[in-house]
Amino acid sequence: MGLLNSLLEHNRSFVDNREYEQFQTDKFPDKSLAVLACMDARLVELLPKAMGLKNGDAKLIKNAGALVTHPWGSVMRSLLIAIYELRAEEICVVAHRDCGMNAIDPARILDAACQRGVSADTLATLRSAGINLEGWLKGFDNVEDSVRHTVSVIRTHPLMPRDVPVHGLVIHPVTGQLDLIVDGYATLPKAA
Repeated sequence: MGLLNSLLEHNRSFVDNREYEQFQTDKFPDKSLAVLACMDARLVELLPKAMGLKNGDAKLIKNAGALVTHPWGSVMRSLLIAIYELRAEEICVVAHRDCGMNAIDPARILDAACQRGVSADTLATLRSAGINLEGWLKGFDNVEDSVRHTVSVIRTHPLMPRDVPVHGLVIHPVTGQLDLIVDGYATLPKAA
């Protein structure tokens, strides 16, 4: 039995036994929070527990490295929708120690892509189209600096309201300890 069949079999049992009832909520985050976090498998349950979040508390957006790599990409769009449409009032960027995006080697990824069937011609075409594959695949050298950068991209986005605190944190993927890197309250405009 393949993984998909196993997942679907579990799902049938989950629905038939009405196990979903314990997770019922609406689409608005109870804690008015949007979280951008890394997709690391160690954080699937650890991150919400370490932050005291339960189902329905926050909008959770995950990607490799908890990065906003482009101000007009899907992560930034999701954060703006969370603020303007889904009643989020604060944002937390949560990266983690021992992240796979720390000093990732784009050449190794491109080599692996070629080994899996992506042709050298495809890579050449993408490069000819002006796509900097190495830059696009690059991670970061320092997790704290990466968090500061991502917070800054979000904070200074022309469509982000100035009264939204954007916090930056780094979580330990074993203990769940959160280290504060950016206190979003400190960057809010002073009331007149």
